[in-house]
Amino acid sequence: MQIGVIGLGRMGGNISRRLMRAGHSPIVWDANAGTVQELGKEGAVAASGLQDVVSKLTETPRAVWVMLPHGKITEDTINTLAGMLSKGDIIIDGGNTYYKDDVRRGKALAEKGIRYIDVGTSGGVWGLERGYCLMIGGDTDAVKHLDPIFATLAPGIGSIERTPGRESRDPRAEQGYIHAGPVGAGHFVKMIHNGIEYGMMQAFAEGFDILRNRNAASLPEGERYDLNMGDIAEVWRRGSVVSSWLLDLAAQAMAKDEKLEAFSGTVEDSGEGRWTVEAAIEEAVPADVLSAALFVRFRSRQDHTFAEKVLSAMRFGFGGHVEPPKK
Repeated sequence: MQIGVIGLGRMGGNISRRLMRAGHSPIVWDANAGTVQELGKEGAVAASGLQDVVSKLTETPRAVWVMLPHGKITEDTINTLAGMLSKGDIIIDGGNTYYKDDVRRGKALAEKGIRYIDVGTSGGVWGLERGYCLMIGGDTDAVKHLDPIFATLAPGIGSIERTPGRESRDPRAEQGYIHAGPVGAGHFVKMIHNGIEYGMMQAFAEGFDILRNRNAASLPEGERYDLNMGDIAEVWRRGSVVSSWLLDLAAQAMAKDEKLEAFSGTVEDSGEGRWTVEAAIEEAVPADVLSAALFVRFRSRQDHTFAEKVLSAMRFGFGGHVEPPKK
């Protein structure tokens, strides 16, 4: 199946590669010409710009996946594409866009007869091999048309134990992708996913910080423990209730450097945590943990603890996020 892919960064490039592995034909473009050429050598159709991407799409309806940072660059790209595409064509935004922007865009594009799909995409730099968990919002017919693309990108059922009682439910969820609802629903679900991610990461970070500081001189001598962070992370991975991919990433980082000296402890937030808290306020839903986790990221930019280094290590592990260099 043909699909245009705009933006070949940490995720866009590997999305294209995963599609190629399954026999799809991505037509790719990025502002970095070298990245376009590299993917072209791997089998993708290299384009010289947005108009060239659209021109090379011969299958109808034409579909273009935009994988760019949220904000002006995505807004401008979608507006430009809207002037090149025709009635019935599809624009997919797979980045971390604010769901209210999706709703606005979807209405504007619908007036031109262009269908808009928002895809919350989770998987980070590991998506090529592991697959991408997809949360999709948009028109049912458009989503159905693109099902071969979504099914390819999703991880599949793999070795995860099946959930009892799901036999009569939508099988796509077990495969790692869902049609969450109309335009905006996909990014809304992904936004809450990322808010939860903040809270989970913060819990691990604080726990390891407490463990690490158990050897403090201020504590009674008989109650001090010189604990090995890497070993604790590793043993927790093996059958404990808190085992998870985030813990896997923390264990990998600590196996290389138990003190995480390479990480500054400055932890950025990419927007979804803020938007999750805003949604909680709109709905009058208490979100104590998620709010606290967001504000810790703000504080991390002022002074740093071992907890923030753990957060940095996990973020780098799943998303390739590089924090400012250690001073």
